[in-house]
This record gives sequence, structure tokens and C-alpha cells, in this order.
Amino acid sequence: MKAAAALTFAFLISGWFFSASADELVTNTQEVVSGNTAFAIDLYGRVKGGEGNLFFSPYSISTALAMTYAGARGETAQQMANVLHFPARHEPLHAAFAALSTELNAIQKGGKVQIRVANSLWPQEKYPFLPEYLGLLKKYYDTSVTPLDYVNASDAARKTINDWVEQKTNRKITDLIKPGMLNALTRLVLANAVYFKGKWAQQFDPKETAEQPFHLATGKDVECQMMVHHGRYGYAAGHHLQMLELPYVGRDLSMVVLLPNEPDWFGVLEDKLTAANLAQWMNALQETEAVVFLPKFTLTRDFNLKQTLAAMGMTDAFSEGADFSGMDGRTNWLYISEVVHKAFVNVNEEGTEAAAATGGWVVAKHSPEIFRADHPFIFLIRDRDTGSILFLGRVTDVTARGLS
Repeated sequence: MKAAAALTFAFLISGWFFSASADELVTNTQEVVSGNTAFAIDLYGRVKGGEGNLFFSPYSISTALAMTYAGARGETAQQMANVLHFPARHEPLHAAFAALSTELNAIQKGGKVQIRVANSLWPQEKYPFLPEYLGLLKKYYDTSVTPLDYVNASDAARKTINDWVEQKTNRKITDLIKPGMLNALTRLVLANAVYFKGKWAQQFDPKETAEQPFHLATGKDVECQMMVHHGRYGYAAGHHLQMLELPYVGRDLSMVVLLPNEPDWFGVLEDKLTAANLAQWMNALQETEAVVFLPKFTLTRDFNLKQTLAAMGMTDAFSEGADFSGMDGRTNWLYISEVVHKAFVNVNEEGTEAAAATGGWVVAKHSPEIFRADHPFIFLIRDRDTGSILFLGRVTDVTARGLS
């Protein structure tokens, strides 16, 4: 009987180690960031169907799957690389993820915002995982390794992992792994948790917040608490779209809001959201005086990504023919049983807490611009230096917290 490796995420090899020059590392990191962005947009395109708000952490998902990819071989590894947009060579990938983690840790140490990333491995007690595999994850992903007994106490193991996720996300992500997801066949759980809390560089005055209508794409209006601030922001405007960047204190991280000019154009915006278009739109941002109207909102969303990732082309990883021999040296023995993800975000006057069409742009010169996010919009939280997208989502109805 085959053993199942269950993967979980919180916003959830062989024995060589890679050494690169500083220039090579920068180039490799840029390649990985570009790949992670492409995967983020691809995944958004897959999970956007249906109604409701949406929020997830592409960075968390990519990181946890990179740790799994480290043990993949053959066609399994090729499929994962294609779906995740990982580079052809294993070695630079893990060093690049380590560099991204170092960047976020440096931001955290700056004391302006809280941004914490934690990785953990939870192997079955006494299961013979290769020391080279465990060592690689420890070197590049700073993983903690805690053996658990899935054979005799799978529910107790589930609660232990959930407690770790809850603690690492400041209690914003709870009950990540649902009852019954782990069983006596589970051999490894990989978990990644990302927590972010930052204050706006230009905070909204709570006294200015007032109840105003939010226009749904259906034509219906709902009431929301609308914040307002007059200041200078990165701003761009196109035929169908306005775009605004709101930095957090320290200006290392920012939220970017993509707002269609009309509520019923939201579907067009989603269709035009590609990695290439997003890069073009970001390049169009210029500092402009603007009056910003942004609703307060809180979202929580869970995902089981197994079927989604398989539909994207990562089929072998979830089948009994998977090749994760880089983990334990045995072919066709380990496979992924589940990939779950959960994310939370709260946006208010002080800042943000989170636990996850191509055209000629004309930047308006007159002042001030009016940026009124009173209808559905897409938003993302990113590292301004590397461009890495930490969180990505949409707000279609500010009265709804999200969908489970």
C-alpha cells in the first residue's frame, strides 16, 4: 500500500548544495520571482470562477510546493516545474527562495512592519527520509523538523500541526487541516505560514470614515465603511482601469489596487490580468496627488488545491505513479494526498493584517486624481524591491468575509 504525503499551507533531492556569485543569485531570484508571479496569476485564473471575494498567498503556496519539488524526480518534477514556473535547474531555485526569505527577514528586522515566514516538516516517526533531503530543506528553507505518529495518533498529529500554524500566524489561521485529512498512510506534512501586519505610510483618519455605497457588479448597492485620504501615491490610469499603490511604513511593502472604471468592467479586468500586463501596468505608476476612497474589509478564504493543481498539469504528483524518490530513495512510493491553503486579511484605517488588458497607458498630470474604490477591485500585497507577490485577492462584496 502506498504512503501519502499530505501538504498543508497557512495566507500553506539529491545531496548537492548550490553556491553562486552575488550576480548569479540576483538573476536567479529575479527569474524565480517572475515565475512565482506567473504562477500566482495562473492560479488566480483557475480559482476566480464563481461569486464572492477571493484571497490567497501565492508566496506561501509556491514556497511549500518548492519544498515538495525538492524531492520530486522525472516526469513528476517536470510537471511541477511547468505548473509552478520553476526554472529548469533545481539548484538555483532553492537558493533563490532562501534569498527571498532573507529579504523578508531583513524587512522584519527593520522594525517598520511585521512580516514572518515559517516552514516546518512533520515526518512520520522513524520513517527513513533521506538526510540529504532534510538537510537541503533545513539549509534553504530553515525548516523545523518534528516527527509525529500518524499511524497510531493521526488526529493528535493534526492538532499539533494546526497549533503550530495558529501560533505562527498570530492566531489568524485556525483549523487549517480538517478532521480526516490525515491518516495512517500519511508520511509527511509540509507547512508554510506567512504573517504580515503593517501600518500605512499615510494612514486614513478614522474621523473621515463614513458609510457609503459599494456598487456590486450585479447593479445592486450595499453599504460599507469607506475610508478617505488625500495624499501623493503611485497612480496610473488607462481606458478601462485605474491603479493605485499604497505603501506601508518603511515603504518596503505595498498594497496595489486595480480598479476598473465601471463596476460591470470587473470581468474584463480579470480576463486581462496576466503576468505581462501586470508588469506593464506596474511600470506605468507615477507619483500623483490623489484623493483615495478605500473600503474597510476583512476576508477569510480556504482552498483545497489538489484538483486545481492537477487540472493545471501537475497530475503525477497526486497519483500512485508519483516519483518523490528524492525524499526517501524509493520510486512510486510517496505521493501528495492533499494541498490545502487558507488566508486572512483585514484592511482598516491604520493598515493591513494578513496571515496569504493590454493598452497604452496615459498617466494623468492634473491634480488631484480621484481614486474611489466603491465597486469590485483586485488587490495584491508585494515586496517593492523584488516584486514578489505575497498576497493576491479580489473584493466583490465588502459585506461578505469570504467563502469557505
